[in-house]
Amino acid sequence: MTRRETPLLPATDAREAALFFVIGALCFLAALAALTTRGTYKAAEAWGAQIEGDLTVIMRSVDRRTAEDVADRVEVLANVFEARVLTREEVETLLEPSLGPGGMPEGLPIPMLMTVQADMAVGDPSPDIQRILAEMSVDGDVAGNAGYAENVRGALGVLRLVALSIVALLSATAIAVIAFATHAALLARRDIVDVLHLSGAEDRFIAGLFERRFWILALQAGLGGAVAALMVTALIVFTGSGSQGVEAQLLPRLSLDFWDIVILLVTPVAAGLAARMAARLTVLNSLKDTL
Repeated sequence: MTRRETPLLPATDAREAALFFVIGALCFLAALAALTTRGTYKAAEAWGAQIEGDLTVIMRSVDRRTAEDVADRVEVLANVFEARVLTREEVETLLEPSLGPGGMPEGLPIPMLMTVQADMAVGDPSPDIQRILAEMSVDGDVAGNAGYAENVRGALGVLRLVALSIVALLSATAIAVIAFATHAALLARRDIVDVLHLSGAEDRFIAGLFERRFWILALQAGLGGAVAALMVTALIVFTGSGSQGVEAQLLPRLSLDFWDIVILLVTPVAAGLAARMAARLTVLNSLKDTL
C-alpha cells in the first residue's frame, strides 16, 4: 500500500481564490498597460515622422499658374514625394476656425499655400525649396513642423516614464499582496511549523514549501491575466482595424506583433518569480523574528 504524503498547505484553500483573482487582475492591468503604452508609442512615432515630413510653402503676390510652376519644380526633388498647391476652398477650410463659417470676403488677397510631403530620412528639402523660390522671383517662406515633432518626442519620453511607473506600481502591489497572504498562511499553520522545527526542519525547507505553493498560484493567475489582456487587445485590433482619418492615427497601434506576444508570455513568468521571492523572504523573515 502506497502511503500518500500530506502537504503542509492543503490542496485547496478558499482564501486563495481571492488571492488568485487579485494577482490575475494585477497581471491583466500590467500587461494591458504595457501593450497600450507600446501601441501609443508606435502611433506617436509614426505621427511624429509624418508631421516632420510635411512642409508648408507660403507664396505671396503670385497667381495660381506661377504657384503651380513652383510646385512642379519642387516635386522633382529627390527627397519630395508630393507638392500640391491648395485651392481657395481648401484654404478657407483651414481658416474657418479663425474666420468663422462665413469664409473670407471676396477680393481679399490671400497667399498661395503649397503642401509638400518629404522624406526627412533622405534630407530636409527646405533649402532647395527656398532656392527654387528665389530663382523664380517668388516671395515665399517654407514652414516646417520640426517643432511639433520635438514636442511629440518629449511627450513620448513622459509617456514611457509614466508607463514604467504604472507597471512598477502594479508589480509592487502584487508583491505586497503575496507577502501579506504568505504571512497569513504561515500564522494559520503555526502549529505545523513548530512541529517541523522540532523535527529538525530548517527555515529554508519550510520557506520552500510556501515558495512552491505561491509560485504555482501566481503563475496560473498571471497566465489568466495575460490571456485576458490578449483577448481585450485582439478585440481592439479587430474592431479598430477599419478606422480611418486623423483621429485614428492618434489611437494606440495595437498589432499583436512579436514583442507584444513576448510581453504576454513574460507576464505570468514575472508574476511567478515575484511570488516566489515575496513568499520566501516573508517566511524567512517571519521565522527569524519568532526565534
